[in-house]
Amino acid sequence: MGDWQSIIDFLNPVNRHHISHDEGYKEGQIGNIIDIYEEGLPDVDQADIVLIGCGEERGSGSSRQSLAPDVIRSQFYDLYYWHKEIRLADIGNIKCGAGLQDTYAALRTVAGELINAGKTVVILGGSHDLTLAQSDAYKINNRVIEVSVIDALIDIHVENPQRARSFLMEMLTAEPNYIRHYNHIAFQSYFVNPHMLETMDKLRFDCYRLGVVKENMEDMEPVLRNSHMASFDISAIERSAAPSNYLSPNGLNGEQACLLTRFAGMSHNISSLGIYGYSLENDTQQLTAKQIAQMVWYFVDGRWQGRHEARLAEKDSFFEFNTVFGEVDTVFLKSKKTGRWWMQLPDKTYIACSYQDYIQASSNEIPERWLRAQERS
Repeated sequence: MGDWQSIIDFLNPVNRHHISHDEGYKEGQIGNIIDIYEEGLPDVDQADIVLIGCGEERGSGSSRQSLAPDVIRSQFYDLYYWHKEIRLADIGNIKCGAGLQDTYAALRTVAGELINAGKTVVILGGSHDLTLAQSDAYKINNRVIEVSVIDALIDIHVENPQRARSFLMEMLTAEPNYIRHYNHIAFQSYFVNPHMLETMDKLRFDCYRLGVVKENMEDMEPVLRNSHMASFDISAIERSAAPSNYLSPNGLNGEQACLLTRFAGMSHNISSLGIYGYSLENDTQQLTAKQIAQMVWYFVDGRWQGRHEARLAEKDSFFEFNTVFGEVDTVFLKSKKTGRWWMQLPDKTYIACSYQDYIQASSNEIPERWLRAQERS
């Protein structure tokens, strides 16, 4: 049993007044099933996925703590629960610190304790700079990780006074650094200086522009499968699906955003998902909150699906294909259960890959994913 009292000082309980319905929840709705921190912490030991709210927005220039997590909760609790074997707990909201760093420290501590105990954490933000605290939750446990961020912008503008626009530089260059690899998904080219992409490429980080992602959604699945944490800024979603996104009319559509969080949930590696950038003031009929709630639902759906995937050690659960490209003799594995692919590296470890990587290798071409992994080794 975990000593969860060590984190309770950093949390405010869920305020039912903000989220409850006068008529209550119907049988089968999440609000009727989820274990909630109200008068006492839920039984976190029994939970598979733990929700944490953090309405801290000072990193984006706001002086207020947002009620956004509670609005998202109200929409999430309304949804029907299809995955009874995935147990959910909601431990309330991170208390707003005297300064921004205090809130970071509280979120880092709470998320770190949960991740270290083998829980999967879903953070409802808050501005996007809270990704710093999310990644530091792994640092305090000395865990080297691969990170994927889904965002229209690449937030390394060091001259910008808002932490939400500059935090990536700190996250990617901090010493000591525990980030083994970084993926940026769905950036919008007209918002990004080409020199910034050159810098990311020199660091061997992978950046996928919006058009490439939309045309090849399935190629993002192995990217997220290889990751340990995912951070999603709603600026990556087109405004028609997320009216709170004031940055751009373009982006991922609602279904594509849900598919990416489902991919994240399917990953055996990912132990935290943060969804950030939701502003109540700009929302229309809470459509953005509904969108985020459905993204969380699909993350849970992916976690359920991922449980049905065999481990690589279970050789009988995979088709094995020996392939030679160039002078490299390697092995591809295909899951008999889900059809997902893995590719062997020269050190005999496997990384997630796609069917297209196998086709390339079979045509005596070096798959880009294999080459990039070798460059980083």
